[in-house]
Amino acid sequence: MEKLIKTIEEKLYSYVPNIDTLEKKVFDSMKYSLSAGGKRIRPILTAYFCELNGGTLEQSLPFGCALEMIHTYSLVHDDLPCMDNDDLRRGKPSNHIVFGEDTALLAGDALQSLAFEVLSDSKTRDLVGDTACIKAVNCLAKRIGAVGMVGGQVIDLEYENKSADVTILRTMDDKKTGALISAACELGCIAANADDKAINDAVRYAKALGLAFQVVDDILDITADEKELGKHTGSDKENNKSTYVSLYGVEECKKLVSQLTEEAIGCVYGESESAQKLRELALSLAQRNK
Repeated sequence: MEKLIKTIEEKLYSYVPNIDTLEKKVFDSMKYSLSAGGKRIRPILTAYFCELNGGTLEQSLPFGCALEMIHTYSLVHDDLPCMDNDDLRRGKPSNHIVFGEDTALLAGDALQSLAFEVLSDSKTRDLVGDTACIKAVNCLAKRIGAVGMVGGQVIDLEYENKSADVTILRTMDDKKTGALISAACELGCIAANADDKAINDAVRYAKALGLAFQVVDDILDITADEKELGKHTGSDKENNKSTYVSLYGVEECKKLVSQLTEEAIGCVYGESESAQKLRELALSLAQRNK
């Protein structure tokens, strides 16, 4: 996986211009957050599902990198004072702390537009075909818009300092966290020109994995070491925010993570190397400590 992450990151960084121009500050801001680390789970999922369906790593990379740009833009915007007001991300000062709120906002906007440029440029079309690129643009646009990731953030803001039941939490997390994970798995299938059944199986895997990922996040906000986690802990409780832990408690949440992980694993068929990697990834995310 370390080798794959290195390949993904080299490709990811290559998309941001490295030129000394009048707008250099926004390029530096984009690169700052893109290179801040992270697990690169989304492009890894895109690569694994592409390979699972007969595609290649090379075909998956533009789609996976575009998705990582979208994920990064969402984190830059989430940290802004008008949103979650976080000054720490992955153990480093948040983008707006380093570059100012105005540039951070514009860098997020620029990352979003760059993602769609990458999805539809001539090199990507040559790799996967025009039809796959059109499907990918449509898939990602729906997953990140008002009925997807952005909608999830709206619900999150709406329920700050309010009690939310588990139905509301699941709806929010399915959009805010799950939408991008679903997009990652679906984009891998699209890059490989997979059929509808393969896409449906990938999305079922993603939904279970995405919810498990969020429940683990809620557990870590209570139990993790702040230095190891790379961001402030206890913020959910400080903000009187409803979480799976506040509703169920830590031990029940751990059982839920185990159940969801098994559900995700059950959506991956066959004994290929990529199938085994997807199963192992689900298990490793369930056991993560940051």
